[in-house]
Amino acid sequence: MITINVSPIAFSIGAIAVRWYGIFVALGVMTVVGWTVWQVKKGAKVSYDTVFTAALVGIPSGVIFSRLLHVIDQWEYFSQHPGEIIGGEGLTIWGAVLGAALGVWIYSRFGKVKYGYLADVVAPSIILGQAVGRVGCLFNGCCYGEETAVPWGIVYTNPESLCPVGIPVQPTQAYEIIWNLIVFGILFKLRGKLRPDGSLFIVYLGFYSAWRLGADFLRGGDPFLFGLHQAQVIAIVILAIAIPWLVFRTRWRGSEADALEP
Repeated sequence: MITINVSPIAFSIGAIAVRWYGIFVALGVMTVVGWTVWQVKKGAKVSYDTVFTAALVGIPSGVIFSRLLHVIDQWEYFSQHPGEIIGGEGLTIWGAVLGAALGVWIYSRFGKVKYGYLADVVAPSIILGQAVGRVGCLFNGCCYGEETAVPWGIVYTNPESLCPVGIPVQPTQAYEIIWNLIVFGILFKLRGKLRPDGSLFIVYLGFYSAWRLGADFLRGGDPFLFGLHQAQVIAIVILAIAIPWLVFRTRWRGSEADALEP
């Protein structure tokens, strides 16, 4: 078994405890912004002003929506503790991704930004940023898997860990880091090769949805709907949209069908 004895708290400033989770989530967000700026520098048809304005809109909308989905998922608890609804301890990746995407889409309607094109530019960095963020989950002890006897199971020993101490669990955070890096490589290779605009972002959503649908069976927790976790339900909805899009709309740039398009 692999033992992790890292405290989830990186350091404290007075009464404020700064967790590794928060640090790596911030690094994940910086990865997305930094990647997009780099793409603009390399010639992407997006202005720096658009990138930074999109970040100013997308980051808070992602945080708000992320918290909202967490509260909905744990409503039985929050209905009894309404004073804790506003907070930053419980966030969801789906909420962050969908909330940011919605916020930037609204901004694009007013800013005359080509949303599909921008989404494709950003897509590889989203999954890369998620890989970075999951390192924080690994240190934090959250998002862990079910109890296991596999030799690569993780045992958390620090009493401040969010995972039950001393119990070997599936390292679902590590699994996702590996998966996300693989998907990043695929998206990196597909850049600029798909039409219409937005298709690469849909590929990203499809890959991540497939992962969450399957991987969440290795994670414990209360079911949200039909015996499935909230993330799995969202993944099914997204797959129901992404698969038809990819089958009936997406094609390779330079294909015969592309050449026939006026």
